[in-house]
Amino acid sequence: MIHVKDKSSNNWLILGILLVSFNLRPSITAVGPLIPFIREDMNLSNGLAGFLTTLPLLTFATFSLFSAAIGNRLGKAKAIFVGLLVLGTGSILRVSAGPFALYLGTALTGIGIVICNVLLIPLVKSRMPSKTGKVMGMFSTGMSLMAAIATALSVPLAVNLGWRGSLLFWTIFLFLALLVWWPQLKLNPKPSGQNQESGKSVWRSILAWQVSLFMGVQSLLFFTLITWLPDMMIDRGLSAAQAGLIASMMQMVGLIGTFLSPVIATKFSQQSGMAVAIGVIYILGFSSLFSYEIWLNVMGIGMVGLGMGASLSLAYTLIALRTRNDLYTSGLSGMAQSSGYFLAAFGPMLFGIAFDLWQDWNLLIYLMLGASFFFMFFGYFAGKNRTI
Repeated sequence: MIHVKDKSSNNWLILGILLVSFNLRPSITAVGPLIPFIREDMNLSNGLAGFLTTLPLLTFATFSLFSAAIGNRLGKAKAIFVGLLVLGTGSILRVSAGPFALYLGTALTGIGIVICNVLLIPLVKSRMPSKTGKVMGMFSTGMSLMAAIATALSVPLAVNLGWRGSLLFWTIFLFLALLVWWPQLKLNPKPSGQNQESGKSVWRSILAWQVSLFMGVQSLLFFTLITWLPDMMIDRGLSAAQAGLIASMMQMVGLIGTFLSPVIATKFSQQSGMAVAIGVIYILGFSSLFSYEIWLNVMGIGMVGLGMGASLSLAYTLIALRTRNDLYTSGLSGMAQSSGYFLAAFGPMLFGIAFDLWQDWNLLIYLMLGASFFFMFFGYFAGKNRTI
């Protein structure tokens, strides 16, 4: 009877994790295709428009530092529930008024997202240690799937609902996640005062910095490209809807890598070869963007999507694989997402500023290629079979 209850609670947990994952990307990826609408409506420069994607990354970087502590105080499940509430508040606020509400609400969405991001990984490791690879694959796939859908539908939704209604639409999944996550508040109560200092030592670990920088570079690649790729394709003659579909296609192709990457990674003691192989895929894909042939661009973007899907779930999986227990996992998860997203935050805004100055889309390609080499470098060392 206990076994049946445990199995049932795990099923509810998996469903809850999947629904939570659905909410952790649309509030960001839906913005990229809508930037021309928002920029015109709010009279924003390219730099300020790019800051709409940079801002949640800055809040990721800042509040990742506190997410593990919030989880220790409230319990991981309750803290994730609070994170969802903050995400919902920000989603509503940012479409309610002018630029100040837009940026404040965007910041709140970032805070809510990062609390869930940081704490779900150690929650999975502590509750379902034998299924870490599979569940992290589902988690990453859920994020990537909804990111792709949001990218594809944001412009069609904006045509009918306006850009504000388009962004607000995704809160439907937030309410579903809150309902399904509610039982976890009782199944995973506030922890007792166990050793909460274990995770702090990760900041003195070279391995932890390698994992964190790997996370940061892959995040920089994703968030910079998802912000500016639609504008780049519009400049090459596509409509806003067509550009959004290409960005969505990139993420849909990535679902293959997102799901398979952690499953493959957990079968080996080292993941260095995987990181290098993904980096090579990036370089080939980004190089195709120097051509103005749309069909070649689409093929290259598809390759990039495969790499991005694989690198996202590999980064999350490495956080679990490179740590001895869930306390260290919480510490590394917070560190990797703090320092990593701080690095990633500069991508969208700095390119926006650079484009304002030089009006050259090749700068985006150069940035992506340079980041790909750093991706391979840090991924090679982060993939070594060591633990913190």
